[in-house]
Amino acid sequence: MQPPSTTSADASGHSARPRPAESAINRPWANPTFAFMRPRLSHWIALGFGSGLSPVAPGTVGTLWAWAAFLVLDLWLSDAGWWALIAASFALGCWACHNTGRDLGVLDHSGMVWDEIVAFWAVLLIVPAGFISQMLAFAVFRAFDVIKPPPIRYFDRTLKGGFGVMFDDAVAAFMTVLVFAIWMAIYR
Repeated sequence: MQPPSTTSADASGHSARPRPAESAINRPWANPTFAFMRPRLSHWIALGFGSGLSPVAPGTVGTLWAWAAFLVLDLWLSDAGWWALIAASFALGCWACHNTGRDLGVLDHSGMVWDEIVAFWAVLLIVPAGFISQMLAFAVFRAFDVIKPPPIRYFDRTLKGGFGVMFDDAVAAFMTVLVFAIWMAIYR
């Protein structure tokens, strides 16, 4: 495949006026970088403030970033504050993931990890406090997010745009919490 021409040509093949080269922001990026993130707030958000740039398992790295951010923010936020942050972050994520997916040329790029971050914050807010519970929640959430059993797979395939990116992880979060609720009902 040849790179796009930077000049337009008439029917006879003669070069006409130069046209601007394709801008970096409109080019598909296989692996986004900090240079890709720099010009747009939406890129910073969707790529998890850089956690989604990991070349290996960006979703897992983003979820670990979510866990670390939760531990810090939990020192200052009440439950009501958390739910307000999660709701606002979900809405912001719809916008950021839509714009970043468009700019990357991949609607649900693996580097876009804001969906994992917001969904895992909800999981951590609901599951029992403590390292063991949170570690198990991390493992269950990542399993649901990677394997995508029904109904997660259905939403992942049918919902598009920023909302679709965010929603399938919200369903994975719900299923993670459901597993914990069933486990607690059986073993308490």
